[in-house]
Amino acid sequence: MTPALKSSLQRKTSSTTEKGYERARDILQAAREIFAADGYGGLSMRRVAAQAGISLSNVQHYYHSKDALVEAVLLDTLNQFQEKIDGITASMAGASRVDQFLSAVDMFLEELGAPLMRGMFFEFWALATRNTFASTLMERMQARERKGIFNLIRGMSPDISDQEYMVRAALIVAQMEGLMLFRVRNRPKRPELEGLERAARDAVLRLATQP
Repeated sequence: MTPALKSSLQRKTSSTTEKGYERARDILQAAREIFAADGYGGLSMRRVAAQAGISLSNVQHYYHSKDALVEAVLLDTLNQFQEKIDGITASMAGASRVDQFLSAVDMFLEELGAPLMRGMFFEFWALATRNTFASTLMERMQARERKGIFNLIRGMSPDISDQEYMVRAALIVAQMEGLMLFRVRNRPKRPELEGLERAARDAVLRLATQP
């Protein structure tokens, strides 16, 4: 059981066994796949139960509503990102902060390039434009993303204030997420965009280090 998975069950009132955490993991994975493929409209507790191979009452035992399940999927995804950042920082304790930051950027680019992750973000962005609940969740998500990047880059240049670093953290998040627009499935590759990820990597490094 990981801290990310435990956090996704924060609204569950009863205690959870190790087997229960495994079941929660299966539920979240099924919900993530359905949401990424068919959006909020295609997601239902019954469909998640069928895909996870469990009863509807079992799904409702862990996540009492569809919105609670969507919230848990997003929270679990963000916590997994944070765990990976923490792992990079711990495993590269002797490396420079620039190398640690670039390793985190590479991790984000790889994760956000995965079809499942890309589909989930696209669907969530669309939902947030017309659903107050999703819009609130998106604000929480983006605040956590900004904070995570801010903690990675803060103080890398003594000539950049904390306030400026917070703005730059938002720009870095926007650039990395924006790259997903150029990774749409079945979209033809454009030769003029060769090296786009490398250029983005260089751009966010400048934001992190240059006044």
